[in-house]
Amino acid sequence: MNPGEFSRRRFLIGSLSTLGGAWLAARWPMIAATQEHIHGAFESGQAPAFQFFSPEQAVEIEAMAAQIIPADDAPGAREARVIYSIDRALTTFEHDKQPLYRQGLTQLQGKTRGLFSGRDKFSELTSEQQVQLLTAIEKSEFFELVRLHTIVGFLSNPEYGGNHDRIGWKVIGFEDAGAYEPPFGYYDREINKDDGR
Repeated sequence: MNPGEFSRRRFLIGSLSTLGGAWLAARWPMIAATQEHIHGAFESGQAPAFQFFSPEQAVEIEAMAAQIIPADDAPGAREARVIYSIDRALTTFEHDKQPLYRQGLTQLQGKTRGLFSGRDKFSELTSEQQVQLLTAIEKSEFFELVRLHTIVGFLSNPEYGGNHDRIGWKVIGFEDAGAYEPPFGYYDREINKDDGR
């Protein structure tokens, strides 16, 4: 297995611990409604229209998500279309986070101008500049929320709007089967081997 691929898999699996059961349980009815909306939109053959983001805002958040889970040997957040999952979440089960996104986008633009004279948009920075800027804000509540929403969108059921073509599941080695028998997956074996089990 490619060491980089295993590191990414380990990061994504480890990130699932931030999604406590209480968070999922409290939001489950709205998550199910989101699934129906997104599924219906994609069934029509068209990407859903943004409900919360303007097209310009969507480009900025998608650029952040693409740095959080970048494409390398495997597709990343942009290819998994997590932006649709994030947008829908902000109009359903995470609607209370809308002000944080609005404020965060304004701060992102200000930080872009502050660090890179003459530049207004995060999405237009080079990859290296984007990483530099995100490193500067990585402890902010806004960045943490975008990171959480990116990971959720990357690994959730594709019917929720992200994880297009099951990209996230393929990256972590998840097999979408109705029933499972041990051993449950090579990723479990690899993690247990590293832990000395």
